[in-house]
Amino acid sequence: MSAPSIPEKFAQSAARHGYATAPVKTPRLPPGIPYIVVSEAAERFSFYGMNAILTAFMAGQVFDDQNRPLPHFGLLDSHGSPAPMSDSHATAAYHLFVFGAYFMSFLGAIVSDSFFGKFRTVMVLSIVYCFGHLALALDSTRLGLFIGLALIALGAGGIKPCVSSNVGDQFGESNQHLMSRVFGWFYFAINFGAVFSQYWIPDLLVNYGPHLAFAVPGILMLIATVIFWSGRRKFVHLPPSGQSVLTGAFSPTGRSVVGRLAGIYVFFIIYWALYYQSSSTWVLQAGRMNLRWLGHDWIPSQVQCVNSVLILVFIPLFTYAIYPAINRFFKLTPLRKISIGFFLMVAAFLIAAWVEQQLEDRSRPNILWQFVAYVFLTASEIMVSITGLEFSYAQAPRKMKSFVMALFFCSVALGNLLDSAVNELNEQDGRLVFSYFNYYLFFTALMLGASVLFIFVARNFKSQPVPQEDSSTSPARGYPDPSSS
Repeated sequence: MSAPSIPEKFAQSAARHGYATAPVKTPRLPPGIPYIVVSEAAERFSFYGMNAILTAFMAGQVFDDQNRPLPHFGLLDSHGSPAPMSDSHATAAYHLFVFGAYFMSFLGAIVSDSFFGKFRTVMVLSIVYCFGHLALALDSTRLGLFIGLALIALGAGGIKPCVSSNVGDQFGESNQHLMSRVFGWFYFAINFGAVFSQYWIPDLLVNYGPHLAFAVPGILMLIATVIFWSGRRKFVHLPPSGQSVLTGAFSPTGRSVVGRLAGIYVFFIIYWALYYQSSSTWVLQAGRMNLRWLGHDWIPSQVQCVNSVLILVFIPLFTYAIYPAINRFFKLTPLRKISIGFFLMVAAFLIAAWVEQQLEDRSRPNILWQFVAYVFLTASEIMVSITGLEFSYAQAPRKMKSFVMALFFCSVALGNLLDSAVNELNEQDGRLVFSYFNYYLFFTALMLGASVLFIFVARNFKSQPVPQEDSSTSPARGYPDPSSS
C-alpha cells in the first residue's frame, strides 16, 4: 500500500482536530471571518507601528516636540554611540526591507499551498515574526536591525498571501455576495490597526526610546497570533495540493494565468514604487516642513497616520457613495478602478514635488500640503490596492490562490526594489546626483507614462474569474468576478 499523499494526510489531520475543509452552505457571514479580521488588525498594528519609525530611526532623525534632536534614540554602533545612515541610504535600506517582506510571500504561498496549509504556515511564521520584533526591541545596533528586519520580513511576508487568500477560502456559492464587502472590511481592519500605531508608536520613540517603541508592536503581534490560533475550529482549512501547486503553475493553464496577470502586475510595480515612499521620503520631507497645524506639533513619523485615518473614512464613502454614483454613468470594472487610481497617484506626487520645490527655495510650507497629497494617495489606494486583492483572488485557479496572491505581492516587492536601487544610485560619494525635486518629478513622470499605457492594456485584458466551491457543491466551482457584486 502506497503512503498517503499530502492532501490525504491533511484530511486525516483535519478530521482528528475537527477542522472544516470546505465552506459551509450559508447565506451569512462565515464564522471564521471575525477571527481573521481581528487578528489582522493586531498584526497590522505591529507591522505599521514598527514601519512608522523605521526610516527616522535608521536616519537618526528623531526629534522631541521642541524639534530638538534625540541622537541616542536612533541607530547606534556597537559602543552605544549614534551611527545614523544618510537619508538616501536609510531610504534604500527601508525599501530593501519591504522588498524582502513582500518577496517572501512566494515562500509562504508555496509552503502553504504545497505542504502545510494556510493555518499551520501562518502559525509557524507568526512566531518567527514575534522574534523579529524582539530583536529590534533588544538591540539598537545595525546587527540587531539586520536580524530583526530579516525575521520580520520572513514572518510578515510569509503569512501575507496566506491570510489574504484565507479570507476568500471562507466563502462558498451561497454567501459569495458578501465577498467584496468583506474584503473591504478586511482592509478596514488593516488600517484600523495602523492608524493607532502610526500615531502612538512615534510618540513612544520620542518619549521613551526605541526599546519600548519596538517592543509594543511585538506584543501586538503576539496577541494577533493568539487570536488567529483561537479561530482554528471556525476556519475553513483548504487542504494543500502537494507538488501539484508547482507543476500547476508551470502547466499550460498555469503559465497562461501567470502570463496574463504579469501583464497587469508590471504596472503595479511602478505604482508601489511611489506608494511606499509615503513611509520613507515623505517622512524625511515632513521633517523639513512646518509641522504645526490645528494647534498641534506633529512628529514627522506621525504624519503617516493620516493615510490610515482617511482609509477608515474612504472605504464606506467609496463603497456606498462614490462607486454607485460613478456606476450610473459607466460600469466600474476592477481594471477601470485601478486605472483611475493610477492617475490619482500622479496627482499625489505632483503635490509632493511642489512641496520639495518650495523647500529647495528655502520656503517652509505647512504640513497641511502633505495632508492634501495623502488625500489623493489614499483615494488611489482604495481604487488600486483593495481592487487588486479582489481581482487577483478572482482570476486565480482554485489550487493557485496563494501563489497568485504572492505574484500580486511580488509587484510590491519589485516596486520597493526599484526605490532602493534609485536611492542607492542617487547618492555618490555622499552627494546627491539629482535634487529631491527632480527625484519626485522622475517618479511622477514614470507613473504618468505607466497610467496612460495601462489604459490600452486593460482594454485588451480578457477576464477569466474562477469560482470557489462550498461543501454542498462539486469541486469545480466557487468564487465570482468581484465586478459583478
